[in-house]
Amino acid sequence: MIEIKIKPLSVNECWQGRRFKTPKYKYYHKTLYVLLPKLKEVDFTKRLKLNIVFGFSSAAADLDNPIKPFVDILQAKYKFNDKQIFELNVKKEITKKGNEFITFKIEAL
Repeated sequence: MIEIKIKPLSVNECWQGRRFKTPKYKYYHKTLYVLLPKLKEVDFTKRLKLNIVFGFSSAAADLDNPIKPFVDILQAKYKFNDKQIFELNVKKEITKKGNEFITFKIEAL
């Protein structure tokens, strides 16, 4: 599992209307893209399994809201299409404010 020390961004914070990215999302995308490591061991031409753990500082945070923005950034970084994801496991953990994180693992099925 790879851990990135970044606060998960809710899909609600990503869009102005239907088509325009918010400045917050643009910053999140750029930052997360740089923090993501190279993954040479994953064959991105195959069907994929994705495991994600979102570390939130609020128990009220919705588990499903950060999935789409995160997966979209993974697609941009690793050059695959999310239609290749055939298994998705997502967990929510509560952490102290300022210690938010995203942990993930991508593997070929």
